[in-house]
Amino acid sequence: MGMEEGIKDNAASAPNSRPSNQFRALLPMRVLQVFLLFFVLVLGISVISMHMIKYLNIQTLAPSTLMSPYDERITLESFIKPPASVWHSMNDSELLWRASMEPRIPEYPFKRVPKMAFMFLTKGPLPFAPLWERFFKGHEGFYSIYVHALPDYRSDFPSSSVFYRRQIPSQPVAWGEMSMCDAERRLLANALLDISNEWFVLLSEACIPIRGFNFVYRYVSRSRHSFMGSVDEDGPYGRGRYSYAMGPEVSLSEWRKGSQWFEINRALAVEIVEDMVYYHKFKEFCRPPCYVDEHYFPTMLSIGYSDLLANRTLTWTDWSRGGAHPATFGKADITERFIKKLSRGQACFYNDKPSQVCYLFARKFSPSALEPLLKLAPKVLGF
Repeated sequence: MGMEEGIKDNAASAPNSRPSNQFRALLPMRVLQVFLLFFVLVLGISVISMHMIKYLNIQTLAPSTLMSPYDERITLESFIKPPASVWHSMNDSELLWRASMEPRIPEYPFKRVPKMAFMFLTKGPLPFAPLWERFFKGHEGFYSIYVHALPDYRSDFPSSSVFYRRQIPSQPVAWGEMSMCDAERRLLANALLDISNEWFVLLSEACIPIRGFNFVYRYVSRSRHSFMGSVDEDGPYGRGRYSYAMGPEVSLSEWRKGSQWFEINRALAVEIVEDMVYYHKFKEFCRPPCYVDEHYFPTMLSIGYSDLLANRTLTWTDWSRGGAHPATFGKADITERFIKKLSRGQACFYNDKPSQVCYLFARKFSPSALEPLLKLAPKVLGF
């Protein structure tokens, strides 16, 4: 019985062992299938990811690779926008070369507001800066300022001042020598870098305005001439300073004399900074007692552009006391009557018609004149 039961039990368990063996045989196959399915899935995701990354790379790199030439191209705005700072690393040769680049098409393809460039040629401080601040106030966008001081001078104007960071790179200047004209050309060249500057006024630290800004702007902008004195003067201080070594570029009959302080338009400013014909002649053969700042610009502009010159200066100066320098006025000289006399009472021509308004600026004033000038400015000067 026991043996039979054991045989029966074994016989009964035999069919149950077959599925178990089959399951064990099928398990590796299913694992392999799952693994293969997983591998295919991962491979598919990898392929899709590679295509996506490639696509995204093209999209993200396009602005910097495909479109970078367009982003970095020179635009009209980059050309007409004035330099953010008047300070630069160019030497004089580089500066004059850069400033001589001028559009030859007279019509501007943008709305241009012509500005006046006020160029201050000074040894150092500007004692009349508070007066000029009042003069410029409220007229932003119609003027620009450039200051040429000695190289070792550093101004301390506050950030609110119109003179803040307006000092240009400079070189030493000696009175009566070509370095004076070099400084003036340097001022013109820096001002020419702003395409909106149309008129250029040369001033010193001893100059003051004797008219309001609106009057000055209208007077200059409506004039058909630039204001550069250029006279054929006999005697030792005129023709007597001429050297025949100036020929053939400059003859005695072409020799002219004029005030150092001028106002010229943009076209004449470009002529001055690009001049290579007269510069070396004046540098070599016009030395004290020939004072080059009184002859160089008046002569060269008279030779080529006499019809564009008013043949007078806009800056009043008193030479009645004689000597190499004009009279200087201090605190005791500043009265309402004196200031009014500066702005009226003379006779001149404006646009070829007689006028009694001949001067817009005056010199030479000592720092002590500032206080009374500030008091008289609202009533007499109009600002």
